[in-house]
Amino acid sequence: MNDHPQSHDRPHDPPRPAPGTPVDAGSQALAEALHSSFAIVKFVIVVLVVVFLASGFFQVGPQERAVILRFGKPVGESQKALLGPGLHWSFPYPIDEFKKVSVTGVQKVNSSAGWFFTTPEQELAGTPESPSSFTSINPAVDGYALTADGNIVHTRATLLYRIEDPLQYIFGFVNPSNAVRNALDDALLFTASHFKVDEILTSDVAGFREAVKKRVTELLDRQNLGVEVEDCIVQSIPPRQVKGVFEAVVRAAVDRNKVLDQARSSENQILSKAGADVQSLTNEAESDRAALVKDLAGQAERFSDILPIYRQNPGLFVHQRLAETFGIVLARSEKWFLPTARDGRNTQVRVLLNREPPQPKTETPAQP
Repeated sequence: MNDHPQSHDRPHDPPRPAPGTPVDAGSQALAEALHSSFAIVKFVIVVLVVVFLASGFFQVGPQERAVILRFGKPVGESQKALLGPGLHWSFPYPIDEFKKVSVTGVQKVNSSAGWFFTTPEQELAGTPESPSSFTSINPAVDGYALTADGNIVHTRATLLYRIEDPLQYIFGFVNPSNAVRNALDDALLFTASHFKVDEILTSDVAGFREAVKKRVTELLDRQNLGVEVEDCIVQSIPPRQVKGVFEAVVRAAVDRNKVLDQARSSENQILSKAGADVQSLTNEAESDRAALVKDLAGQAERFSDILPIYRQNPGLFVHQRLAETFGIVLARSEKWFLPTARDGRNTQVRVLLNREPPQPKTETPAQP
């Protein structure tokens, strides 16, 4: 019999050391090093996994909403996909990604489709109209708007809006802010083509601004962007090349309005004075009419009283009235001149009259 039957089953195995035989020191050190390395690698892997998973936490502010996208698709349906304020977790990128939108804050976009080219340095310095840009309009870089009367103006606008439907705003368009800006550009140029240059620059600035706001609101509602317009700020200036001419027109319009205001002021003063004079004359005439009517009524009453006396003795009444009249006339005169005498000189007659009116005679009652 074979004392070592296993040697026939596994003929190629290396011989094992007998029990109690010491292992080579180099092999033992290598084994221990590999064991320590594996432990460190495991620890590092665990730390990396923890860090990877911890990186999925994110904070949503009180005025924000967030949506988690898993492989490009939102997690949840309709309003359930919106995450409110607080701490949330998602799988880190590239599995998940999240997008935040402000639902109460005001967003802002600028439109410069109708504005000439300026550099950021010029805008910060407040001098966008450099002298070198006054030569001519370059359609390749300069924007402008055509007005209803065939003129050119430079106009730009700033739109302030709030996000009303975050899901539609995020998933309805690839770049919603660009869509809002395009709608603002369209509204600005479209509205300018329906206003005259004087209306845009001077006479109807507020109307032009409201028309731009109305147009951009209609476009955003038609495209269903999920935003609500708060305000629209519009700035318009004449072409830089003819700025002096437009300023002269503005000055002429200001002078015209000033003259018209002065004329209206004078008109109001004259009408007020005429109204006061009319009222004064009317009151005076009314007073004279009342006095005249009262006087005529008194004379009529007196004539009615003396009429019976006159009918009894008309001649005596006539002589009495004549004497009274002469007395009144002569009492008011100190001298008078008679016709010239034959020698050509005036004849002067002086009459001394008693200025006191004659006392009426009282009839003494007959003695019985």
